[in-house]
This record gives sequence, C-alpha cells and structure tokens, in this order.
Amino acid sequence: MTATLTDDLPQSPAPRKPRKFFLVVGVGLAVMLGIGLFTSVGTKPTGRPHQGGPVPSFTAKRLNGSGSVKVPSDGGSNGAPAVLLFFGNWCTVCHTELPQLAAAVQRQSALAGGLGKVRVIGVDSEDTVANARGFIRSSGVEFPVAYDPDLAITSGDFYFEGDPYAVFVNGNGTINAIVAGPLSVATFTADEKKLIPSES
Repeated sequence: MTATLTDDLPQSPAPRKPRKFFLVVGVGLAVMLGIGLFTSVGTKPTGRPHQGGPVPSFTAKRLNGSGSVKVPSDGGSNGAPAVLLFFGNWCTVCHTELPQLAAAVQRQSALAGGLGKVRVIGVDSEDTVANARGFIRSSGVEFPVAYDPDLAITSGDFYFEGDPYAVFVNGNGTINAIVAGPLSVATFTADEKKLIPSES
C-alpha cells in the first residue's frame, strides 16, 4: 500500500480554547479598575491649597473640650464661613499673636453681628497635649482647637512650614485668602469681613 503525501505531514494541533482562569482574572481587573475610577470622584483634593481652591477637610482630636474638630468640604459647615488659625506653643510669634486674636473673636461673638457668624477653628501643631492645652488656656482661646502633633494637617494637608498661618474660607468651602506669618487684629478683621458680603 502506498502512503499518501498527507500521511507524512505533522498534524497541526487543535485550536486552544481560552482558559477560564485568565478570563476571570481579566474581568476581575476590569471591575476593580472601574470601581477605583468611580470611587475616586469626590475624594479629598490633592495638591497645595490656594486662593480660590477648595479647603482641605480634616477631623482631629479637640484639645479644649471633648470630641473632635471637623472641617468639612464646605469649610465652616452648613455654608458658614470659617477662619483656620495655625499655631503652637513652641512658636514665639504665636505667644504675641494668639491672645490678641482670641480676644477679638470673643468680642465679635458677643456683638452677635455678621463677624460673630464666622466660625474660627484653631490647629495646634507639634506640642504635647499638656503644652498645647496650657498655651490655649493662657491665650484665652475659647474657639475649638484641633490637635496636630505630627503635622498631618499643617504640613500634610496644607503644606505649611512652621507657624503661624491663617486660612480664610468662604461659606462654599473655597479659600478666600491664606496669610503666612503674624496677623494683626486689624488685618484679621478685614479679611473676615471679605467672607461676609454684607460686611464688605
């Protein structure tokens, strides 16, 4: 019997079916990528805070009272303007500045005018709890103060180096002004008035 030509050729393998394992992994990766993209919408902004940009939101332990201090994405909460004052007991300039600003805030609250509606929030950095509380008490601070011992807020969220700093926040959560260094009561009040249209 004569062999045909086709009998001598190697047989090509049957086409392979895609493995289910690789299909499952591929679909899983696609789903995780989609979830990551959609859940990143509306998260905390990244980058250095600036005038006109959103204020970074944070939550921290409250030093002069119980509970925590929160700065939501709308700044002062419920559409109220806010001022964030950054200071520390270790900061020599702060020992002159803070008592004057604390007294001004108390006067504004007592008058119950437009400036009394501006929420003032302190951030004490790089102090022990005892030093921070002593400094707040001796400076006459009555507004809530957040504890920032490791600079997670001061340097991490706001990119500030050292103290003092002040951040003036509009009622919609955008930053109206950032002031580095010592702040006089006159400048503090003038910048607060810019947060309230009727007071401008």
